[in-house]
Amino acid sequence: MKEEFTTNARRWYDKDPVLSSAMKTLEESDDETQIKVALNLIKIITEHHLSSTEYESVEDIVSATEDVLDDSKHGRWYDLDGTLRTAISLLQNCPDSTRSVIAKEMAKNVIDIIKKEEDVDDVELEAPEE
Repeated sequence: MKEEFTTNARRWYDKDPVLSSAMKTLEESDDETQIKVALNLIKIITEHHLSSTEYESVEDIVSATEDVLDDSKHGRWYDLDGTLRTAISLLQNCPDSTRSVIAKEMAKNVIDIIKKEEDVDDVELEAPEE
């Protein structure tokens, strides 16, 4: 059955099929991959915000995000790690047009990291016997 995306999505990121897919893959990734993607997301989003002159510094962006974070929400899969939580919150609070562009970059980033890890695993498996 084909998954349908509607405006009645249960989660904020399910409204965008690319973002929804990237988030699902990220959720199923190991902790190290999640942190790598989160750090890259923070970098991309802060660079975008600084270039749009919406904020003057990275500290302003992080401060604005911390103001939005609700301490009562800790049941989501990305709330378990502070870095991941900050990255996803930054993404959630981007304008829709920015989020759409970042979602494509995020999806590519998740796939690239997973491929690199699989390549390393393959090399380790193919090591010649001595």
